[in-house]
Amino acid sequence: MSATGLLLHICCAPDAAYVAPLLTPDYKVTGFFYNPNIDHEAEYLLRLEETRRVAPAAGFVLEDGPYEPDRFEAMARPWAGEPEKGRRCAICYAMRLDRTARRAVDLGLPVFATVMSISPWKDAALLNRIGTRLGRKYGLRFLEADFKKKDGFRKSVEVSRRLGLYRQDYCGCRFSRRPERPARESKP
Repeated sequence: MSATGLLLHICCAPDAAYVAPLLTPDYKVTGFFYNPNIDHEAEYLLRLEETRRVAPAAGFVLEDGPYEPDRFEAMARPWAGEPEKGRRCAICYAMRLDRTARRAVDLGLPVFATVMSISPWKDAALLNRIGTRLGRKYGLRFLEADFKKKDGFRKSVEVSRRLGLYRQDYCGCRFSRRPERPARESKP
């Protein structure tokens, strides 16, 4: 009997390196890198390349979606002043999960999920509500999870260190970047 196909939204290699192997015993995982929130193309490309590098070791095939920073910016701009975990983040979650669900439909994969709940800065309950709603909309099952539980975030840090992965210090959007951290302007 073959494993059920699952499309896993991936925001970065460190999160994927921990979460994908948790899912591979029960699912045939395809990764989907879709992150229009990343404000500089060089940062986006670095995160994508790191995810491509980790995919074989973590046991998944990787697809990447379009890079649409202008679309994200237009959607997020009205909530630019909101704190982390505010409405801007909810819009970002919905944007990324909607694209993931639509891609799962295109690929004929009945289940989709996201690695984002591993982050202590992400609202897992909100992610799960959005994902479940989108699952109903597209006739899919959203795999609800809070991957930061059972020390998941710490374990993801350990895995990424062991693999020598780039670990970013912000989600990627310009609103979450600390003022003292300069933007990555060119590809390293």
